[in-house]
Amino acid sequence: MGVRVFDFFSIIILSLAALICVIPFIFMLSGSLSSESEVVRNGYSLLPQGFTFEAYRVVFNSLGSTIGRAYLVTMYVTAVGTVLGLLITSMSGYVLSRPDFKHRNKVAFFVYFTTLFSGGMIPTYMVVANVLNLNHSLWAIILPGLLSPFNVFLFRNFIKGIPEALMESSRIDGAGDFRIYWQITLPLTKPAIATIGLFTALAYWNNWFNYSLYLITDKDKWGLQYLLYRMLARVSDAVRDSQIVMVQQMPSETMKLATALLVTGPVLLFYPFAQRYFVSGLVVGSVKG
Repeated sequence: MGVRVFDFFSIIILSLAALICVIPFIFMLSGSLSSESEVVRNGYSLLPQGFTFEAYRVVFNSLGSTIGRAYLVTMYVTAVGTVLGLLITSMSGYVLSRPDFKHRNKVAFFVYFTTLFSGGMIPTYMVVANVLNLNHSLWAIILPGLLSPFNVFLFRNFIKGIPEALMESSRIDGAGDFRIYWQITLPLTKPAIATIGLFTALAYWNNWFNYSLYLITDKDKWGLQYLLYRMLARVSDAVRDSQIVMVQQMPSETMKLATALLVTGPVLLFYPFAQRYFVSGLVVGSVKG
């Protein structure tokens, strides 16, 4: 009876928590499908007020093919950065987890040290733009986000849960370090790979600040987030400086909701496929070692 009561209240509490998380997205979808005048007059609601696609029409008409190009740029940066980031992170975590690597504690200290102190924005910009000469290149967006100390230690701790006897038996059968990493370690670390891949993909997808540093004059290379940021800033300036008639014609509030939905939509569709790996990878990788 005690277990049933606990399960009942757990389901109720978790359902309420899930509902609280979903409600903002419902407001966002409802507001994007509402008319600007109804939103200004009555505020936001769970159901659309004056159902219309005006906000989406204005977004696509004002951007035209630019938003499609920005989607392609963001998808390219996210895909390339996530794949390379997973490869480098998994290799780093594998090396740091090997007990036969005599300098692993020293290397791990240098990796951990970067989580406490960093060079800052100006030195980072000088390295990327002046030393690596990556200004006006998409690699200026991809390279800085390839490796995260948190992800390296997450992957390392997850590998520690793999029996060492499995690695030793593979070595006895003649497998080298790379073959053990590629054919033994990676298939057994799918939860960690899914977790780190989700973290990395979200970081690239939501990145807009680096575009403002390295690609501010290259409109053809703007990502989706930065393009929508510029558009919303332009709409806010136009609303602030325009006449009352122009304000009524421009759905500024509903446009913000529509653009937010366009940005978060693909992530919401992708997350359910990685959720089962995400939970186990985050929990197991964080408690071991």
